[in-house]
Amino acid sequence: MTETTIVHLLRHGEVHNPRGVLYGRLPDFHLSEDGHLMAKAAAGWFRGRDVLALYTSPLERAQETVAPLAEATGIKPVVDERLIEAANVFEGEVFKMSRLVDPRVWPRFRNPFSPSWGEPFEVVARRMDAVTAEARTAARGGEAVLVSHQLPIYTARRRAEGVRLWHDPRRRECGLASVTSLVYEDGELARVEYHEPAAHLIKGPTIPGA
Repeated sequence: MTETTIVHLLRHGEVHNPRGVLYGRLPDFHLSEDGHLMAKAAAGWFRGRDVLALYTSPLERAQETVAPLAEATGIKPVVDERLIEAANVFEGEVFKMSRLVDPRVWPRFRNPFSPSWGEPFEVVARRMDAVTAEARTAARGGEAVLVSHQLPIYTARRRAEGVRLWHDPRRRECGLASVTSLVYEDGELARVEYHEPAAHLIKGPTIPGA
């Protein structure tokens, strides 16, 4: 009989961010009212599944997203720094495309393949590899849910699928409160699945990588 283990990468819900700040790893950015509804929708999607382990990024928006699922399952989430948002030099700014004509920021864009403006994709991939491997062991034969952020989740997916890590951020398939599932059969990745249990709550564009 095939042993199936699933690691679900759950992106946090919408954040209250009226100024459109690139908040990155900054503290005190919490879910909006709709974000809390998204977290509940995600928890509902997992109802009836064999969830054995929960992990979350230390940032408030991630911990608030996992809360309804933790309550439903009775599992205490493990707060894991490896699930944190990627570092970004523009953190805290209201970044608009018009900034790209400012010569002072050009050195930050010298290498989009690394990328030169933030934590290297390879570094993000390695830390996500490590935490997903740990979660697979913790939930062997069942399912684990890891709450993280858009860039780390999408990087983990690209690593799992064996494609290059650099990509166009505008084309990421990783919506708010979405679930990217890495399905392992007998220890080998069999497929990647993607679901958006809170799609009906998304009202407009969001900041890439948030």
